Amino acid sequence: MTGGAAHVTVLLEEAVDALAIKADGIYVDATFGRGGHSRRILSELNEKGRLVAVDRDPQAIAAGAAIDDPRFLLVHRAFGELAEAADEAGVSEVDGVLFDVGVSSPQIDDGERGFSFRYDAPLDMRMDTTQGETAAEWLARAEIRDITEVIRNYGEERFAFQIAKKVVAARVEQPIVTTGQFAALVRETVRTREPGQDPATRSFQALRIHINQELRQLEVALPQALGLLRPGGRLVVISFHSLEDRIVKNFMRNESIADDLPKGLPLRADQLPKPKLRLIGKPVKPSVAEIGANPRARSAVMRVAEKL
Repeated sequence: MTGGAAHVTVLLEEAVDALAIKADGIYVDATFGRGGHSRRILSELNEKGRLVAVDRDPQAIAAGAAIDDPRFLLVHRAFGELAEAADEAGVSEVDGVLFDVGVSSPQIDDGERGFSFRYDAPLDMRMDTTQGETAAEWLARAEIRDITEVIRNYGEERFAFQIAKKVVAARVEQPIVTTGQFAALVRETVRTREPGQDPATRSFQALRIHINQELRQLEVALPQALGLLRPGGRLVVISFHSLEDRIVKNFMRNESIADDLPKGLPLRADQLPKPKLRLIGKPVKPSVAEIGANPRARSAVMRVAEKL
């Protein structure tokens, strides 16, 4: 394992405060990671409280073994399988669900995982290393059109088509199996750089999002979280990318307004569809002090809603 900085939980106090913890409540940490939020939630619960945590990364599951607490259960699943995880834990209703989405520091800092171009390592990028296709395997079979769409849509990279052509041409000569190979191909293709950003940054992000279906996982998880929440329960989501935040913002907004029905329908007020969520406060971003201590927090945005 390649060493890296210890994981620092982003918006720790703000997220747990937003859950409005009831001491005897039941909560879900849908993205356990290294357990920063989970440990903080457990500290707010009494002996009747309960916390179910979810993660698809086997290393996160192994780290969770250090929490020896009868109120705590860690389930090895992707958060897109939130309903199944809750069922596995014997939970049908909860008082709060927390998501801290995206890649974690331990995943980035372990070069062997293939998430970062800072290390020359196998091009894997799977959050769950026990299943699914690696990034190298996908690049070996994907067509130019597919590679272009992934890099353009998930990386917002304007040189996506040129990168895709370069990848397909290069793999004829030699399989692209390491992070170093892929990063070099992108750097050869992207001629203009954003200040302070490696030309490979956007393409690595795009490939990671695609391999792990991160946006789709979020899209299917949010309705499941809403279904699990009791009235008054809180949904708290921390995202680190504009594509993720857009999904969260649109979901919360759409669920906080009544259905848009045609005008003139003969319905009484009590027959009108009711909104399911109430937005709580404005989006929260890390403080200057937190960003100074942990630069990876700079793009974080937290949104909060309460079930009606």
